[in-house]
Amino acid sequence: MRTAAAILSFVLAITVLPARPATAAVSASPLPGGKTTYVISQGHLKAASQQNWVRLGSYRFAADGTVSAALYLWWQRHPRARQRTGTVPDPSCTTRAGGVASRPRACEVLTAGGFTGAPDESRTGTYTVAGDVLTIRWRIAQAWTEQWYVRPSPDGRLARLDLKQSTLATHGYGYGSNAALSTRRAMSSVKAFPRSLRQDLTSWAGGELVTSGDQPFGHSAFRSCAATTSCLTYLQPSSRGACQKSGGCPRYGGGTRPDVSSIQYYLTMISKTDRRDTLWHWCTCLAMERGEFCYTGNSHVKPLMQIIDDTGAFRGWVGAEASFSTGSRATDMLAVLRISDFR
Repeated sequence: MRTAAAILSFVLAITVLPARPATAAVSASPLPGGKTTYVISQGHLKAASQQNWVRLGSYRFAADGTVSAALYLWWQRHPRARQRTGTVPDPSCTTRAGGVASRPRACEVLTAGGFTGAPDESRTGTYTVAGDVLTIRWRIAQAWTEQWYVRPSPDGRLARLDLKQSTLATHGYGYGSNAALSTRRAMSSVKAFPRSLRQDLTSWAGGELVTSGDQPFGHSAFRSCAATTSCLTYLQPSSRGACQKSGGCPRYGGGTRPDVSSIQYYLTMISKTDRRDTLWHWCTCLAMERGEFCYTGNSHVKPLMQIIDDTGAFRGWVGAEASFSTGSRATDMLAVLRISDFR
């Protein structure tokens, strides 16, 4: 099922200790890209490791040269079970019949463990901007320095961060504006977004890293829910690379007599007061193999943070996959991703 993400295209945990006493006043610094507030996705993803982690959250920059972070952490050393969101899409955008249908199944949407609550960690640091490079030094017990390339958008309403190097992370994306973190757009605005969204992703599963880029994300193909307006759904009718007989569906998957290779997709708001959304998807045949209507196995849970520009407009997401296996760590699925019109 690991390859399902490409079809639609659609920390080392650290103990954050009290900040060290400042030894000198912090001097004024230009804001990175002229923006105060960034949504951030980053991860430590190495093929040979089973100590990988992903983080998702926000950085906020002040003109005095200080920066603060609030982040969710998912780490293989402390795997978290998938969490219920409380959202069950209504019958206008789902079905309770199962089998072959044009709508996905009426299932309660799942997300990564802990994402419905407060961020796991906060920290502060200092930053400087030299040319197009942002350098951050976090005030924690161990050394942690990050450098990001700062890329302004052509319209000036966004700034993008591309990870240059980090003491701990191997991959990362960020997008910033001067909109408050409390500014978000409804799912109706997501579906109506007029431009193309494309995805870049680096994923870890089974001891392998896979990087994919410039993949179309078909947000307009999702179905709006009349009553559950915080949710969008999509049933991908078939797939060539996922949900196959050889991919965990020996009785029902693609290549069998039933030949069921459809994928169930759900895109749901997590909070009305901040940028959190989540994407959940799974192969229909996997539920059929277990005799289930709603799949309870290793589905894909991808927490997301909306990218909002200076005008308050939706521009996509940064996200992470934190799909911990119900079996061994070798079958976890972790990823760092971005879905945006500015890449």
